[in-house]
Amino acid sequence: MGYNAFQILKEGLTGNKGWRPAWRDPEPKSEYDMIIIGGGGHGLSTAYYLAKNHGITNVAVLEKGYIGGGNVGRNTTIVRANYFLPGNSEFYSHSLKLWETMEQELNYNVMHSQRGIINLFHSDGQRDAFARRGNMMINQGDDAHLLSPAEVAEHNPFLDFDNVRFPIYGGLYHPRGGSARHDAVAWGYARGADQQGVDIIQQCEVTGIDIENGKVTGVQTSKGPIRAKRVGIVTAGRSGQVAAMAGIKVPIESHVLQAFVSEGLKPTINNVISFGMGHFYISQSDKGGLVFGGDIDFYASYAQRGNLPMMEHVMEAAMTLMPAIGKAKVLRSWGGIMDMTPDGSFIIDRTEIEGLYMDCGWCYGGFKAVPASGWCMAHLMAEDEAHEVAKRHTFKRFETGDIMDEEGTGAQHNLH
Repeated sequence: MGYNAFQILKEGLTGNKGWRPAWRDPEPKSEYDMIIIGGGGHGLSTAYYLAKNHGITNVAVLEKGYIGGGNVGRNTTIVRANYFLPGNSEFYSHSLKLWETMEQELNYNVMHSQRGIINLFHSDGQRDAFARRGNMMINQGDDAHLLSPAEVAEHNPFLDFDNVRFPIYGGLYHPRGGSARHDAVAWGYARGADQQGVDIIQQCEVTGIDIENGKVTGVQTSKGPIRAKRVGIVTAGRSGQVAAMAGIKVPIESHVLQAFVSEGLKPTINNVISFGMGHFYISQSDKGGLVFGGDIDFYASYAQRGNLPMMEHVMEAAMTLMPAIGKAKVLRSWGGIMDMTPDGSFIIDRTEIEGLYMDCGWCYGGFKAVPASGWCMAHLMAEDEAHEVAKRHTFKRFETGDIMDEEGTGAQHNLH
């Protein structure tokens, strides 16, 4: 079913009785060409691009819960391509280009809004660092503008520009950045993959990975065994647990990242804004709620909930940046599980087991990477070689020391 204005009008006038499910709910077959473990944004986009780009449609996506219920529905919805290092810069640039055509390609409204992102800086040193980052972005073919305090104020006059400890010196403006609705991205890719013939199997937990003579042969699930010669692990914060089923230890720690939404307010924040002297970022949803977050909770956990000390820390950063937020009520919060690598950059690579691949280690960058992650993981699984924009994101870098430390904070998970 194609979505269009005429169809919406017709259904509105006839009691909305003609809509069909966005995707099928099939029982698993005994064997597939490929299996994707994980039905989040990355797993579903992988399945979609396997079908679209490589013509591989005998694919199953196995999701232990329901589509949109995992990390893809537990984030702060930011989309951007403002990375500095070679390897990261071209990957996220590719991802942003895919974001810009996603809704037309999928025929699905993911509420992608290119409202722009402003990274604030608060010292001469930070200004220099952001100027270098902006030049790198421009050299990559993306957009970047260095704003003065007065230019930042034109966009967002409510910020505390004269804070004694953290005065605002200006900001790096990335106009093509913005936000999108998190779970709608999963729904759009699920619908697109289903239309290509992919089976999306919900409430199907993988309990084991079958291996014979160093090759993957399939998986064990709560709905029975399923055979396949190629299997992709795309399970975000659960990557370490699922990889352990195959006897693989990955360089990942899983941490909780909290996010918050305020009551609905009149339009206040024009862009996505990040605070340079504390890990805090904020935007405003189409419903009027302020969506914001900060640091991960500084301990390893698989719980999808956070703790009060980190909540307090985030609120303090919010008040430092924009004191007016203190009058807003927080309606809800949630926690997503972040799979953190030592250098803060992701992994898309083969494993030591033939036919078993991993897409993991997204740290804070998972949501904005959804389309390019699927594009590159599909290429890897179909061609058995890395895509050009992801070729540096291998396990090998942790053996050789050729790491991509985007923040320059070293091999400390809690600092990324």
